[in-house]
Amino acid sequence: MIRLLLALSVVLLLSGCQAALFGVVNARQPPGDAIAHPGIPFDASLALDVYAPKDAKNAPVVVFFYGGSWSSGKRQWYRWVGESLAAQGIVVVIPDYRTWPRAKLDGFMDDAAHAVQWAKAHASQYGGDPSRLYVMGHSAGAHISSLLATDKRWLARVDLKPRDLAGFIGLAGPYDFLPLTRPKFIHIFGDTPQAQALSQPVNFVDGDEPPALLLQGDADTTVRPSNAESLANHYKAMGESVTLKIYPGITHMSILFALGPSKDKAPVIEDITHFVKSARAR
Repeated sequence: MIRLLLALSVVLLLSGCQAALFGVVNARQPPGDAIAHPGIPFDASLALDVYAPKDAKNAPVVVFFYGGSWSSGKRQWYRWVGESLAAQGIVVVIPDYRTWPRAKLDGFMDDAAHAVQWAKAHASQYGGDPSRLYVMGHSAGAHISSLLATDKRWLARVDLKPRDLAGFIGLAGPYDFLPLTRPKFIHIFGDTPQAQALSQPVNFVDGDEPPALLLQGDADTTVRPSNAESLANHYKAMGESVTLKIYPGITHMSILFALGPSKDKAPVIEDITHFVKSARAR
C-alpha cells in the first residue's frame, strides 16, 4: 500500500492536488477511539485540531507541524497523523500557521510559538500532561519545530524557552541548507548572509536544547540526509541528547506516510512512541 500512496503522491503533488492526496490517506485511516476536537482558535486568524486518546490522563502531548515548503498545507489534511499518534496514547495538537507569501520566517515562527503556548496552557483539558510537551514536524514543519527547540528567541515571545519542551521530533527536516538559490526561499528567509543564517537550526545549538529524535530516509532526494546528520553532530558536540535514525529505502514522502495506516513501512510510529514515552517529564 505504501507504494500505491507514493505513486499517487507524485501524480497529485505534481498536479497541485494535495488536498486530494491527503483525502485518500485520511479515507484509508481505520476507525479508532481518538476523540477529535477540531477548529479551536488559538490566535486571531488561526485554529488547531486536538486528537486525544479515549480516557486520556496525564498523557504525553505532541504539537505536530505539517510540511509544504513553508508555502502550503492545512491542518485538516493531517487527521490521520493525529489519529495514528492518539492510538499510541498521545494527545496530538495540529495547528495551522501562516505560509508564504502571506508570511515569512518571522510570521510562521511566531504562529508556531503561539501554538505551543496554547498547548502548554490547555493540554490538561484534553488529558495531556503539559510537562511532557513535544514539538514535531515533517519537512518544513520539522524545520519550524527544530527552530523552536534551538533558537530561544521564538519561544521567548510567549514567555517559554526550549527547555520547557520535553523533546523535539524531526522527520526529514531541513536543518542545514545554505546556500539558498531559489528566489522563493530567498524571499522567505532573507537576501543577506546574516538573515539567512538565522534560518538555520544548526547555528543555534548551544547545549540548552531538549532531547531530539531525528528520523530520516536515506532515499530522500528532497531533503538530503546530511541535514539530519549535521544537526545530530551539533547536538553531540554540545553533549546534548540526540537520536538519529536513518531508514534504508525511505523517501521524503514515505517517511510521512509511515505515520498512517500502511503496514509496509519503516518503524516511524514505534520509534516516536518509544522516544515520547521513555523521556522524563519536565
